[in-house]
Amino acid sequence: MKYMLIMRSNDEAVEAYKEMPFEEVIAAMGAYNESMIKAGVLAAGEGLSDAAEGFVVDFSAETPLITDGPYGETKELFNGFWILEVSSREEAAEWASRAPLGKGSFLEVRRVTDESDFPADNEWIEKEKGWREEEEARRAQQ
Repeated sequence: MKYMLIMRSNDEAVEAYKEMPFEEVIAAMGAYNESMIKAGVLAAGEGLSDAAEGFVVDFSAETPLITDGPYGETKELFNGFWILEVSSREEAAEWASRAPLGKGSFLEVRRVTDESDFPADNEWIEKEKGWREEEEARRAQQ
């Protein structure tokens, strides 16, 4: 099973982060990532740029509306993510609880769906399965 750990913070955590030495932050995240790599559970993970660099595409109207960041409250934004390949919800929770995050930070943990969550006879689900297999084969040849 794959689970996504979505990193979020409140204003308190953002301010605390600004006070921490950058090398300390990188070292803690690096050690956490390394532990997941060694355990064979880290499938992906990235940090995100500041929300001021982002934008939102709102589909409420007939023509999508693009709004530049910053947008929303701090607690509504997410700052990065990890995708874990684990055997259970409990294992995902165990890894999430080890994240080197401080007071005011939290992780939203969600299971990533796969083709077994959708009807097997759906044309698009079958196509996507084929695309994924092609991509895996291409990567294996590199």
